[in-house]
Amino acid sequence: MTKPIDTGRRESFKKVLLAGAAFGTLSSFEMKEEKPYELKGNINHGVCHWCFRDYSLEDFCVEAKKIGIKGIDLIGPNNWHILKKHGLDSSMCNGAEISLTEGFGEVKYHEQLIKNYTEVIPKVAEAGYQNLICFSGNRRGMDDETGLKNCQIGLEKLIPLAEKHGVILQMELLNSRVNHHDYLCSKSAFGVELCKRLGSDNFKLLYDIYHMQIDEGDIIRSIQDNHQYFGHYHTAGNPGRNELDDTQEIYYPAVMKAIVATGFKGYVSHEFLPKSEDKMAALAQGVQICDV
Repeated sequence: MTKPIDTGRRESFKKVLLAGAAFGTLSSFEMKEEKPYELKGNINHGVCHWCFRDYSLEDFCVEAKKIGIKGIDLIGPNNWHILKKHGLDSSMCNGAEISLTEGFGEVKYHEQLIKNYTEVIPKVAEAGYQNLICFSGNRRGMDDETGLKNCQIGLEKLIPLAEKHGVILQMELLNSRVNHHDYLCSKSAFGVELCKRLGSDNFKLLYDIYHMQIDEGDIIRSIQDNHQYFGHYHTAGNPGRNELDDTQEIYYPAVMKAIVATGFKGYVSHEFLPKSEDKMAALAQGVQICDV
């Protein structure tokens, strides 16, 4: 059921901004109806629609844009017209992958993956977008070296096409401890090594801060040491994958400052599951906490 736009959310957003002041990054300012928040501009904010499925994509675009969101993640070709209608970027395209568990780590999936990505890469470029997600899939008994070689074999067949069209294939780092048991690319070291072997600026990693906090921690050091291989970031609170508030262990202002310090100009997209009744207010708070 589609949730209608709440035109009376103005006061709720104000309360969120004031409550977020505890993080040292929020300030109270006058909200302007139907206009984006006046953000600092150091972070390009995106968001994943799947976390806010109470809203149709159409309504979600309207609401997200008011908060200062510039792009929507994980939208495929069939819905790009909705983003274009609202002047929003498809900040991380999807539609070529098979699944999270069936990826480039297993040679048996290469034929289908190469077909899919060969079809979708030109569509991404034609639509004026840049990022296209991909996955390693599950380990299924493979050691790291076998998984790396398999991923390299499959991706090397697509890198020339990605380079030709200016599209960046981005493999997501997912935790294998809590959410995605047996996922192959569950450590940044694995992904960084794959980037080095492929040797192309058109293959990078989607560094999911939530997932990497679970599987390896040391987030800021990882960003400082390996930022050249990270083409996109996702946020969520841990534990629970919920709001970016003081109930969880990741202090996002410090993480965002580390990202900004690297000179990163891509997207930081919010991928958390809000527990709050007012989900858009929770998103507004997350954006403000990360707006350093």
